[in-house]
Amino acid sequence: MRRANQLVAEVLSELRETVRPGVTTAELDALAERKVRAAGAEPAFKGYHGYPATICASVNQEVVHGIPSDRALARGDIISIDLGVRLDGFYGDAAVTLPVGAIPDRTAELLRVTEEALHRAIGKVRVGARISDLGHAVQAHVERHGFSVVREFVGHGIGALLHEEPQIPNYGGPGRGPRLSEGMVLAIEPMVNLGRPSVKVLSDGWTAVTTDGLPSAHFEHTVAVTADGPLVLSAPGGAAIADDGGYWDGVDAIRQEELRP
Repeated sequence: MRRANQLVAEVLSELRETVRPGVTTAELDALAERKVRAAGAEPAFKGYHGYPATICASVNQEVVHGIPSDRALARGDIISIDLGVRLDGFYGDAAVTLPVGAIPDRTAELLRVTEEALHRAIGKVRVGARISDLGHAVQAHVERHGFSVVREFVGHGIGALLHEEPQIPNYGGPGRGPRLSEGMVLAIEPMVNLGRPSVKVLSDGWTAVTTDGLPSAHFEHTVAVTADGPLVLSAPGGAAIADDGGYWDGVDAIRQEELRP
């Protein structure tokens, strides 16, 4: 699973460098598929329940599952790129939301807070913790900044299947649900709206959008539960144990206080 998730991290890093005004989401998808197949892996999403592409490319008010198209990115957009792969029988899965050039301050804050919420959830991953401890950490941080958590979509276990138990909501009280045990692997993925939490699915049967038309952000890591703490398998540059000192995510060094309760 480390190998699969490191491939996801590498491809997302290349896509990050490719995102700019004028690039189409279909071009990003084609690049991702080339890189995944060249590494001897298979796109995990393509063909999954009929999904037609390698990445989910969700722009602005699109929350998740946006289908790549000839739509060109414009300055001021944000784009969430979600990528899954299957390599040697195991899955990797991660997502990132990126700005396309300069974006409004409140939208930039949305991206920052959503990524911080992911890190706070990762900080709760330890043997004996409860699944709901993760969602509680996300919700508390998100709502403290005036944003809202999407309820309709959740994180999940991952391994020999793309989606396994347990489901991981991004909201709720702590101390509930299954206990985490050593060897579990979790895809933790906060989806956070600038406005109201409600979403709807478009007529394509996939693309989920905010009902108020305001932007949404999505970040995801695949994390293993170990005796030493959470092992972030999809951390760029190599899987990393996340502790209260934070971990390097390829963009920011997460400060110690951001992972404290």
